[in-house]
Amino acid sequence: MEINVRRSPLSWAAGAGHYEAVMLLLGHEDISPDLPDNRGRTPLSWAAESGHDRVVGLLLEREDISPDLPDNRGRTPLSWAAESGHDRVVRLLLGREDVDPDFPDSDGQTPVAWAAMEGHVGVVRLLLKREDVNPNAEDSDHRTPAYWAAMGGYVEVLRLLLERGGVNPNTEDPDHRKLVSWAAEMGQDGVVELLMGCHGIELDIPDNFGRTPLSWAVEKGHVGVVELLLGQEDVNPNRPDNRGQIPLLYAASFGFDAVVELLLEREDINPNMQCNVGRTPLWQAASLGHKGVVQLLLEQEDVNPNLCDNHGRAPLSWAAIHGYEETVELLLERDDIDPSIRDENDNTAFMYSLIMRHAGVQRLLLQWQVANPDRVIGFSQERP
Repeated sequence: MEINVRRSPLSWAAGAGHYEAVMLLLGHEDISPDLPDNRGRTPLSWAAESGHDRVVGLLLEREDISPDLPDNRGRTPLSWAAESGHDRVVRLLLGREDVDPDFPDSDGQTPVAWAAMEGHVGVVRLLLKREDVNPNAEDSDHRTPAYWAAMGGYVEVLRLLLERGGVNPNTEDPDHRKLVSWAAEMGQDGVVELLMGCHGIELDIPDNFGRTPLSWAVEKGHVGVVELLLGQEDVNPNRPDNRGQIPLLYAASFGFDAVVELLLEREDINPNMQCNVGRTPLWQAASLGHKGVVQLLLEQEDVNPNLCDNHGRAPLSWAAIHGYEETVELLLERDDIDPSIRDENDNTAFMYSLIMRHAGVQRLLLQWQVANPDRVIGFSQERP
């Protein structure tokens, strides 16, 4: 019970669905059926939100009723009924000529947007039958009903909107993010699949951040969406964002083994691409101790384990700094590993293991030196 809302007896009765009480109250000559509470909501608004169709019908019989009165948030009874998914109430309200089915609230959201946001297929179908409902209406954040359906994973709602005609599957928000981009980030496999079947769909266009749907899906670890997108030849798995980060680097950053595997299956993948600060997927995984990803990357013959960041620091040095013994061991198994690489501070991986006092890493590097006497690991700051 909302005790801070100043409501009339009729408002309380209507909101609770007490048909007989409403009928009794409406029998009083001095009753005002549209008397709003301190939030601007009428008895009809409360009844509509709660889905009490008999009470709604009773109120609509009154000649002095205004069925489209907006409350303090600009929301009408139809808006509340649409959000709550009450088909019968929506049908009753749409039967009135004095109800605007496309009335936007204070945030610019129309009844069909509210219904799409909550995935109410029946309500969306009823509203879209009206020619005066705009399926492309944008709210104050430039978001359309299709956007809300895509975000929520409501495939059937989105299908209805697309079938209505005039709904562009490549609709963009102010950041130039398309429906498929948001659906990919949210892991909505069904929505992505539906959009992929739309004529002229653009699956690989970067947004203002330089990121593609694949990039967003990878960062969130949505295996199903990643698999769908990688199945499209026109999706470039190596497209970098504004920071130079490719999808594989994002997957490596978060330790998503399954996503990394999918990306590495693409023949055109470049596992050695460096971002703006010189980091490769292997560098990222090694520096964060994601040994599963490190192993997957090192199994690729074309992966260079010695690529350094902009500070001259190699993956092995970072693993040594953090004391990731298993990662160090994996890196040392590569025949082409070079432990003698010095960074801008003239330090090697072994020197960092001494500085950070990681005895296990020191032992692994010394064992590698014994096994490879013709190569050096850089014991001191004196160059060989």
